[in-house]
Amino acid sequence: MILEIGLVIFIIADVVGCYVIWNLLMKTELLETWIENTTQMVKNTYDELQKIDSTGHFESDDEIGSIFEGVKLIIENLNDYVKGEEKWVEN
Repeated sequence: MILEIGLVIFIIADVVGCYVIWNLLMKTELLETWIENTTQMVKNTYDELQKIDSTGHFESDDEIGSIFEGVKLIIENLNDYVKGEEKWVEN
């Protein structure tokens, strides 16, 4: 009788453990997908910013240039962070 009770408890614990592992695996895969998408969006944003200012017109204008430089610095820092370089520069 004790053996059967122990076996039932073991089977229930095993099923619960399998469900927990499966659930955590699904959440991990979801987060990995989210991180990959975010990384790609940061890279695309950085590339688009480089294309926009390929002629240097935004940097040459005083008022727009200072705002553009701030945005460019933030995006460059974010791009470096995504690449794994983690060098945040304070303004």
